[in-house]
Amino acid sequence: MEKRELAKKIYDAAYITGNFVLRSGKISNEYFDKYRFESQPELLDAIAQLMSELIPDNIDYLAALEMGGIPIATALSLKTGIPVVFVRKEAKKYGTCKLAEGLEINNKHLLIVEDVVTSGGQVVISANDLRNLGAIVNSAICVIDRESGGKEHLKNNNIDLISLFTMDELKQA
Repeated sequence: MEKRELAKKIYDAAYITGNFVLRSGKISNEYFDKYRFESQPELLDAIAQLMSELIPDNIDYLAALEMGGIPIATALSLKTGIPVVFVRKEAKKYGTCKLAEGLEINNKHLLIVEDVVTSGGQVVISANDLRNLGAIVNSAICVIDRESGGKEHLKNNNIDLISLFTMDELKQA
C-alpha cells in the first residue's frame, strides 16, 4: 500500500472528534484512536511495511512501549527480524519484577516504538528507565507525530523521533 493511501485509511479508521484529555494533560477536540488502526491486520501490516524502511541501521532490539507500541513493534519485528523487548510503564512487583521483558538490554541499541507521540513524555520516561538499565537509546519511531512539541522534547533528551506520519499529513490525505 502506498503511503498516501495508508494515510487516508488510518485517518478514516481512527480520526474522531469530541473532547479528549491527552496523556500530556492537554485537552483536544480531535483524537486518533490508535486501537482502531492497530486492530486491523491490513492496516497494521501496511504500517509495519512502511515503518520498517525507516528503522536506523544500528538497532539491536525494538523497545515496544506499553500498550500501544506492542502491536506496532510486534508487526515490525515480523517484517524485519529484529527482536522485541516489551517495556512496562513500571516494573511489575511479582515474578521477574522486570521493567523490560524479553531479552537482556545491557549495552544494546534500542529503538523505542510508540503509536502516537504528543508531548513525548512517556517516551522520555521510558528511555531514561532503559538507559538506567544499561541500554543505549538514541531514537524512537511512531506511527503519528501529533506535532505538539513531542519531537522537540525528545530532541532535548537526546532522542531522535522518526514518524511515519505527522498529524498534518494525515489530515491532508
